[in-house]
This record gives sequence, C-alpha cells and structure tokens, in this order.
Amino acid sequence: MTVAAPDPLMHDFLEFMDVERRSSERTVAIYELALRQFREWRTPFKGWSEISADDFRAFLFDLMKQERGRATIRLQFAALRSFFKWLTRRRGWKTNPLLEVQLPKREKKLPVVLTVTQVEQMLNLPLTLEKSKRDAVWAPERDAAILELFYSTGMRLSELVALNVADIDTYTETVRVFGKGNKERLCPIGSLALTAVQRYRAKAGVHDGALFLSKLRRRITGQAVDDVVMKYWRASGLPVHLTPHKLRHSFATHLLNNGADLRSVQELLGHASLSTTQIYTHVSTQRMKEVYEKAHPRA
Repeated sequence: MTVAAPDPLMHDFLEFMDVERRSSERTVAIYELALRQFREWRTPFKGWSEISADDFRAFLFDLMKQERGRATIRLQFAALRSFFKWLTRRRGWKTNPLLEVQLPKREKKLPVVLTVTQVEQMLNLPLTLEKSKRDAVWAPERDAAILELFYSTGMRLSELVALNVADIDTYTETVRVFGKGNKERLCPIGSLALTAVQRYRAKAGVHDGALFLSKLRRRITGQAVDDVVMKYWRASGLPVHLTPHKLRHSFATHLLNNGADLRSVQELLGHASLSTTQIYTHVSTQRMKEVYEKAHPRA
C-alpha cells in the first residue's frame, strides 16, 4: 500500500482499512485509486476540509458526462463516503458534505449464470486439455480444484486465494472461509470438489501453508486465478464470458432452482443482507418464465 506523503489523512485512512477493518488488498487499492482520482479532479486541491457538497456534486456530474456506469460511480463514492465517515468518527470532523449528495440509483441487472451442462463442460476441461510445457506438472490438477471449489462453495475470488491447507477439513467436508470484514463462515464442499483438492495436493506436494500455489510455489494471486478461468472459458467455446463471480452466481442460482431456501443460500454466500441474495430468486423466476413460455401450449 503506497500513499503519497503529502496526504497523511488519506494514508491513515487506508491504513485503518488495511489493519483495523482487514479489508482485502483489492478493496484498499480501489479505495486509494478513488481518493486519488478525486484529488486529481479537484485542482487545485487545498485539503479535504475545504471540500464542499457542491464539489462532490460537480464531480458526480463530470463522471456522468463521461458516461461512467452507475456501479462504477457508486463504488467511487463508496470510497469517498467511507473516508469522510472515518474523518467524522475518528478525527472528530463536525460535518460530512457527502451526506448532502444523492447518487444515481443502482442498476438492477440480473446476474449472468451458466446452465448445469455448461458448468460441467467447464469443470471437465483442466484434466482433458493438452498441458502447456510452461506450466507446472501439477497445474491441471490445481486448475481443476480451483474450478470445482468455486462452483462447489460459491466463494469469492479473494476468499479462494486466501485459503490455507488448514482451512480444508476433510472429515467434516467443509472449508473455513474468511469473507468481507474478515467474517468467518463454514462452507460444505461437495465430494467431487474435495476429491479434486486432494488430488491436486497429492500431486503438487502441498502439505501446509497456502492451498493454491503458483508455478514458483508461492500463494497464487487473484489475477492468476482470473487467468486460469479465462483460459478454460476460451477453450470451452461457451457464449457466456466466464469469470469467478459468474461461477458464484451459478452456484447460488442452481441451489435455488433445486429447492434450497434463501436464508441458507445467504449464509453460504456470506451476504450480510438477505436483500443481496434475493437477486438470485429473480434469476430463477426469469428462467422459469422462459421455460413456461417455450413449453406451455397456451403461454
């Protein structure tokens, strides 16, 4: 985490996010970038105490003129809002100008999910494709375990990267996951995913420490996992652009399609609010309508 010395408030806030809040490296980096971008926009920048609600409204208007997506804008302001909340709570600032700024409503986009057949097609690829000579001999087993674990548990990319060998309990067939805000939860692992993990560990000789390793036997990075998923998506020829998060979406939707209750899916995903999980019920309903319209003679 690198922050320019002339802005000690920004430095201390990001340190708070990193150390006290235990936010992921990705979140800290996104927040740092958002704060820096506002500073660069507000030229000349005379200090955070000089910023008014009108400044933030003008910044918001500029972002909208650039046709930035609503999700991008809301993320940018989430960083600014967290920063000013910290300033009022930890530094005793009397006012928070962002409380006067109204953001565009969140776009309600349904998650894109794969069918069960498409998921199975993806999961079979690592051990059937020809292996690259540049990869470690155990790379196919590792890649198979990564894909299986994503679909079996619905965990986030950051959660998978952070896994240690000790987090997998083969007796109870569960994995200990540390989610947002370092909240811990236990996720069941399907037998096929557990077998894939054990096969990878045996071939790679992974006995302790980080579960998933790079070719150099260091903890794998999020970017490297993204590359793994992209590799097999390209090989699959699937029309849906695949990401780790789409496997998470597919996990949740397939559970609901097969009768799982919403509260259980919420706990498995590590969602703080049930309303976040409810988006998957809309996906299930939409699929049901499509099937009905195709199949019913009087639809």
